[in-house]
Amino acid sequence: MTPWLLSGLGLLILLLAGDSLVRGAVNLSLRLGVPALIVSLTIVAFGTSAPELLISVQAILDDAPGLALGNVVGSNTANILLVLGVPALLATMHTSECNSRKTYIYMILASFLFIGLAFRGVFDWYAGIILLTALAAVLGDAFRDAHLHRKAGQENPGDEEEPEGADPSLPMWRILIFLVLGLVGLPLGANLLVENATVIAKQYGVSDTVIGLTLVAIGTSLPELATTVMAALRRQADVALGNVIGSNMFNLLAIIGIATLVGPIHVDPEFLRLDLWVMLGASILLFPFVFLKWNITRFWGVLLSALYVAYLVFLLV
Repeated sequence: MTPWLLSGLGLLILLLAGDSLVRGAVNLSLRLGVPALIVSLTIVAFGTSAPELLISVQAILDDAPGLALGNVVGSNTANILLVLGVPALLATMHTSECNSRKTYIYMILASFLFIGLAFRGVFDWYAGIILLTALAAVLGDAFRDAHLHRKAGQENPGDEEEPEGADPSLPMWRILIFLVLGLVGLPLGANLLVENATVIAKQYGVSDTVIGLTLVAIGTSLPELATTVMAALRRQADVALGNVIGSNMFNLLAIIGIATLVGPIHVDPEFLRLDLWVMLGASILLFPFVFLKWNITRFWGVLLSALYVAYLVFLLV
């Protein structure tokens, strides 16, 4: 029972530390005068993906690369089927109001690039450089769009919506505390979760890959799920689609890209037969909500959630 408790403790530390890092990073960036749009696309995206990054790096150091790859692929699948499905059970998500076409196209292209590199059999430093180069191109385009948007006078900085976690009145000493707690807590939580998840896998004869695709993937998707559920209850869930798409793209390009610089990640053949295609299929399911302006109603919530449950059952049975 101890490994389960320690895994839960590690997950709790990860969630709290990730939230602390995001709050500190957002407020520090705004203090330094960095535009809120860029903060949302870069620092917030990195902060919310920090648990996945730390888990992937720790898994490589602990010689459990299947956990690292399973975490990213499983998190992307969970972000679409679970994080968008469960809130839609509570209230219709008005995704028809969300303009995410360009980001969605980038995510699909990133998915194909990721799958293509996976067929090499290993994510090594060469693959990592390719993924990080693609990430730099996407971020460069985001910076260029933001610059042109401001230059054209289409955005009033005074009316700009502040990213989640921003507090103009937050004193600098509290910002620094948030940053320190995040930077200290993330590696601690990642180490606890990875080590004990590996122990659990060995006890039950479950592979590191399956643990990464299920337990760890769901755990690292909990912050997005909690945020999206609250947004749905407040009838403000139209922004959730864009957040999920951006998070998935960042996971594919940044998490594995950085992790490969620590060590190679060998691809389990099962990923090539099933899991990567499930991730891609889930991504394609978003097409009508992005391009046809459909809302994610309760019907779609039931369908997305049922698909995720079926996937988990298939993995574990």
